[in-house]
Amino acid sequence: MARLLVISLNFRTPEMTLKSVHSALIAMQGLDAELVIVDNDSGDGSEGQMRAALASADWAQGAPIRLIQSGRNGGFGAGNNVGIRAGMSDGSKPDYVYILNSDAFPAPDAIRRLYEHLETTPEAGFAGSYIHGPEGDPHVTAFRFPSLLSELEGAARFGPISRLLKRHIVPLEVPEQTQRVDWLAGASMMMRQSVLDQIGLFDETFFLYFEETELCLRAAQAGHQTHYVRDSAVAHIGSVSTGMKKWDRIPGFWLDSRWHYFSKTKGRAGAIAATALHVLGGVLWRLRRVLQGKERADPPGFLCDLIKHDLKAALRPLPGARCAAPVPPSAREIEVE
Repeated sequence: MARLLVISLNFRTPEMTLKSVHSALIAMQGLDAELVIVDNDSGDGSEGQMRAALASADWAQGAPIRLIQSGRNGGFGAGNNVGIRAGMSDGSKPDYVYILNSDAFPAPDAIRRLYEHLETTPEAGFAGSYIHGPEGDPHVTAFRFPSLLSELEGAARFGPISRLLKRHIVPLEVPEQTQRVDWLAGASMMMRQSVLDQIGLFDETFFLYFEETELCLRAAQAGHQTHYVRDSAVAHIGSVSTGMKKWDRIPGFWLDSRWHYFSKTKGRAGAIAATALHVLGGVLWRLRRVLQGKERADPPGFLCDLIKHDLKAALRPLPGARCAAPVPPSAREIEVE
């Protein structure tokens, strides 16, 4: 049986992470699998709290769990890279890596469904789950790759433009069956270790957002498909660590990630063009808001923040991408007794 490494990344949500891990352990039954919790330098006592809970909880006794410390909060991709590099407890590599958000709860068969899909579908390098909210509401987690025209379409929010550019709309309607997609949100995604060995790990220049997009793009460019597996169901609360639902201003790391994605995949000129088209669409939307009395759809000051950020970014040297390659683990392991 192929071996599987499950990674749970914690940042200041220890209780939620442990509940997610408990669900994952149930879903791992019958698989040759281990789970590693990575505390992403929470600095709030999360690490000690989780260690104590794992040492005392009945469900954790004898379970294949490790807890490791990242040593720095480099963001979502960097934290998951720590877990990937850690590998299996014997120091070897797994056949598959499964990343699970700390606020995501797989159904008892959800992990096995992804595992079986990759085992029987060699063209698929990555596979992700159907994600739904706590009340069963479906979440949009399957997407097309962003393009220059998708920036115009998404910012304009105008039916005629969307119909004209329908092949460039990034969010896909929630698929009703298993199918190929461009990229998936990383709340519940399984990846072949052999693909990661070929293309590298998450690009650690991204702190948060766009890292799954770019990783799936690299996989596609290397000939590996990403599949949405409809019968793998995972409940997801969403934005617990990031606080996205409470943003009153777009954070700089989102703007940094967006710029890095377009400059890396389209070049500096392409990134500038993507911003110009987004601004054009944003202006059209704001004119419609005034004329039609529509409600705000972006965080306050978003368009001005985007313009100022990207003007500065366009005038400075492009940062070198840090597509992390697999290397021996550097994280400090904490044994759970």
